[in-house]
Amino acid sequence: MPAHFLATLPNFLAYFGAALTLLAAFVAIYLFVTPYDEIRLIRNNNIAAAVSLSGAVLGFAMPIANVIAHSDTLLDLLVWGLIAGVIQLLAWGVARVALPTLKEDIAANRIAPAVFVAALSLTIGLINAACMTY
Repeated sequence: MPAHFLATLPNFLAYFGAALTLLAAFVAIYLFVTPYDEIRLIRNNNIAAAVSLSGAVLGFAMPIANVIAHSDTLLDLLVWGLIAGVIQLLAWGVARVALPTLKEDIAANRIAPAVFVAALSLTIGLINAACMTY
């Protein structure tokens, strides 16, 4: 493989590392903010918790991927990543207001509310990603 193919490897590694760091931070904050222990629930085969968390993670990843594709600097990625995380947390807050028994529903493995939360997260993530095109 010619060396010029590897010329952008440092940029790839920087953006990939920054994106994974943002993702890990978002997941940690999301797990802290939600009133149920998704990881424990998922380990106990709670599909509702898995669906809900998966939607949030994908909803966050979409704008991150878009910013990586269109940004000029790592600072762009970090700033827009923070904005994407806040917007995803706000989307979860909307779901919580719309479904007042969401805490109990997820813990009881009720799939319909989890699918709603996941769909809302994905929809907001998609709109968020589109708005971050510059």
